Amino acid sequence: MTTLSPLTWNPGSWRRFEAKQQPTWPDPAELERVEKELSAVPPLVFAGEARALRERLAEVAAGKAFLLQAGDCAESFDGFAADAIRDKLRVVLQMAVVLTYSAGVPTVKVGRIAGQFAKPRSSPTETIDGTELPSFLGHMVNDIAFSPGDRIPDPNRLLQAYNQSASTLNLLRAFTKGGFADLRQVQAWNQEFVAASPAGQRYADLGNEIDRALKFMEAAGISSNHPEINEADFYTSHEALILQYEEALTRQDSLTGKWYDCSAHMVWVGERTRQLSGAHVEFFRGINNPIGCKIGPTATPDDVVGLCDALDPQREAGRLTLIVRLGADNVEAGLPPLLEAVRDSGHPVVWACDPMHGNTYTSKSGRKTRHLDSIMAEVSGFFAAHRAAGTWPGGIHVELTGDDVTECVGGTFEVADADLPTRYETMCDPRLNAGQSLDLAFRLAELLR
Repeated sequence: MTTLSPLTWNPGSWRRFEAKQQPTWPDPAELERVEKELSAVPPLVFAGEARALRERLAEVAAGKAFLLQAGDCAESFDGFAADAIRDKLRVVLQMAVVLTYSAGVPTVKVGRIAGQFAKPRSSPTETIDGTELPSFLGHMVNDIAFSPGDRIPDPNRLLQAYNQSASTLNLLRAFTKGGFADLRQVQAWNQEFVAASPAGQRYADLGNEIDRALKFMEAAGISSNHPEINEADFYTSHEALILQYEEALTRQDSLTGKWYDCSAHMVWVGERTRQLSGAHVEFFRGINNPIGCKIGPTATPDDVVGLCDALDPQREAGRLTLIVRLGADNVEAGLPPLLEAVRDSGHPVVWACDPMHGNTYTSKSGRKTRHLDSIMAEVSGFFAAHRAAGTWPGGIHVELTGDDVTECVGGTFEVADADLPTRYETMCDPRLNAGQSLDLAFRLAELLR
């Protein structure tokens, strides 16, 4: 095992460690050329924005805010459109209004967007009709089409990922600061959902309460002229999987002298790449962004405390978010020992629940799917474990889209197994559609209250 002291860290020190889930780039010289080009482009986000998110997440860690991290499983080069970005943002804003009112604390909105182009895979190859090819690793690396040429990793895709992320960020900033996020408009969308929902009265009471609260605020003089009403703070995040891309976009802040990965406000290390002696943990420990770490069912209390020690040695609130993905059947037994160990270690982490990845199964039609009831069961178990430990269930981390897809089953607008082929459009994992996402928000509101 290679061990480096914090004083020897630099953006490329991860190269001395084993890097899991990395492509085999066929042309090292072309990769180096792309890395140099990326290292010279403007940053996608700024260090000050990342610091602002850390401050917001420190409030989550203290139980004074709630984290909603949501967006695509894997962004697509093919499906890039302003309407799709707008509709995804709209769902997140709608969910946030419901959660803010129910929790009585601000909701910190972080998207899986503007950079979520790479995916870890359980196998390096896949076989269809007897033909074995390299796995699809996300549009940042290769193409989903099943042919030998499409599956060759192409470093020029890193440049395309950067350019699309820049365009997406421009749209997000325009939408969130240009009136699209107005609270009254967002609540009007929620009321449309409630009126159409088969859940009917179950959601109507909460919707009416939010309406009355907004009318009271307006009567008290808090009108649409206030930024708190017509604007929203929205941050970006992705799994920082392809380390050459992340290193190339890491910049030294001119104000503080600290290093920030300027590909996103927040980045996380995945369940398959969180080895303490691995390249990803080495890279993450040196950047000053707020960072996340996925925690699956194989993680022990010692594993998790070890990760906290490596990634948050100064015990800084807002620095580290632990995103647990244990599965509905494992969360109530598996989470308490982790909560107790981290609590007793003194690390002020944000605890977030990823109720998606531990509840994936193959449907009768042969497609990967998730049932909304299982997703909600894991969220309920997550809350129960925190109540027992006396800790704050800080947030949720979900894969969703604003499109009317049929990828997950269940919901009040019932998607059955037989419906899955209708609009199964994901490139990798199944996502909640807009209606299912709002179902989740209203059900989660009942837990928060």
